Amino acid sequence: MTSSVDNLARIRASIARAEADFGRKPGSARLMAVSKTFPAEAIAPVLDAGQRLFGENYVQEAKAKWPTLRELYPDAEVHMIGPLQSNKADDAVKLFDAIHTLDRESLAAALSKAIAKIGRKPDLFVQVNTGLEPQKGGIDPRETNAFAARCREVHGLSIAGLMCIPPADQPPSPHFGLLMKLSLELGLSELSMGMSADYEAAIQLGSTYVRVGSAIFGSR
Repeated sequence: MTSSVDNLARIRASIARAEADFGRKPGSARLMAVSKTFPAEAIAPVLDAGQRLFGENYVQEAKAKWPTLRELYPDAEVHMIGPLQSNKADDAVKLFDAIHTLDRESLAAALSKAIAKIGRKPDLFVQVNTGLEPQKGGIDPRETNAFAARCREVHGLSIAGLMCIPPADQPPSPHFGLLMKLSLELGLSELSMGMSADYEAAIQLGSTYVRVGSAIFGSR
């Protein structure tokens, strides 16, 4: 078995190769180490190896481990990549540097209120349900432009980019291509797409954040 630090080095090298192969600038695809379900002691070696961007799925889990880790690694970034309940908006705004799962009007309203109250502005990504899967969160691709406009004009939110999770049983590239097309229409520069099994295809299609968990930390 390889260690998480060895895995991290391998993934970093693979991302660098993909950037070079597809004519991307070095460092233009940021690696997010998805640390959900892993305890602080499993995350610390990856932090010691220089990784500073992490993804979490649950507010309560992140609250339990990241304040202490950030005391030791104050430059660490933590992004929310799981479904967010509107009643957890305050906690999310306090804790996360970015939220990748903005996908409905009620959450936009809750985040707007939380940002105004707390005075902190995490980067916000609209999640797009590119496969129209009923079990997944995300905006219908056909409604993405209108939803992003309402976020800006009605709720006063700044949208940094778009996020998607392609269907597990379909080739990912058409979904990544669709998300890239939508981002160009909206004039957005950030794309959160690509995971352990498909991040190279995501880099080819413009991803700026690849979310890699199991290929670094192992199976959960």
